[in-house]
Amino acid sequence: MFNGLLFFPVTPYQGDGQVDLAELAAHVTRGVDAGAGGVFVACGTGEFSALEPEEYARAVRAAVDAVGDRVPVFAGAGGPVRTARRLADLALAAGAGGILLLPPYLTEASGAGLVEYVRQATREDLPVIVYNRANARFAEDSAVAVARLPQVIGFKDGAGDLDLMSRIVRAVRDDVENAPFLFFNGMPTAEVTQRAYRAIGVPLYSSAAFAFAPRVALAYYDALEAGDTELLDALDRSFYHPLARLRSKGNGYAVSLIKAGVELAGYPAGGVRPPLTEVTAEHRAELSQILKAGLHVVGAG
Repeated sequence: MFNGLLFFPVTPYQGDGQVDLAELAAHVTRGVDAGAGGVFVACGTGEFSALEPEEYARAVRAAVDAVGDRVPVFAGAGGPVRTARRLADLALAAGAGGILLLPPYLTEASGAGLVEYVRQATREDLPVIVYNRANARFAEDSAVAVARLPQVIGFKDGAGDLDLMSRIVRAVRDDVENAPFLFFNGMPTAEVTQRAYRAIGVPLYSSAAFAFAPRVALAYYDALEAGDTELLDALDRSFYHPLARLRSKGNGYAVSLIKAGVELAGYPAGGVRPPLTEVTAEHRAELSQILKAGLHVVGAG
């Protein structure tokens, strides 16, 4: 289903704070033209939690129309179980090929509860990738139970427990007999950990950096595919590790830092909605230097 690097676009806003659908479509088009293998709209990087259902539906439709049938388009869904199901319905109506199911809010749940959440929040006629992070943490048995649901085609890890994830990969692959089950690295700045994830059987990953530095992100992806450790090490040193360190300096920077990068690349992003906060001037300048260093390594700056 996915062939290449996965693109998680930001959701741009106009000066009045409304979603800028034209710029979102342009942003998505640039990403697909650059070589994205899939588009995940209105997900974490796209400020899913800040969008109203009507805005969400329009954003998904704008992305679907921009992509056409070139690559798959998945949309985020989550929150209260009935809200998640409503968003899945809206995503299907807007033409999305599937959803990334994000964690429910402000609650703790057992494995059985999470499995039932996935069942009730999704549709059997719309493919689902389940996101393992925050308060939606799956164990081996609950991950296998979720993978058995006919609509679930993949499992995305944002928890970073490689020991547990390696056991989940093995347990699911030993149990699920239908079409190849997909595993994704969903850590912030996923490139930093992707070599480790790849070693335990997780070949796919979401690249937030692709939203503002597609040439760098694609160079890293191609180097992974080719086993070019020299280029991987150079990009880790100059771009990805400095980006991860900068991201850790601000709460919410997993989103606002990416939007700042989009603006540094020359495109409007419109800032972020509360409770996220903007990147400081000092950190924006640091991000600019990181971007320049990454582009220099790939011969594009």
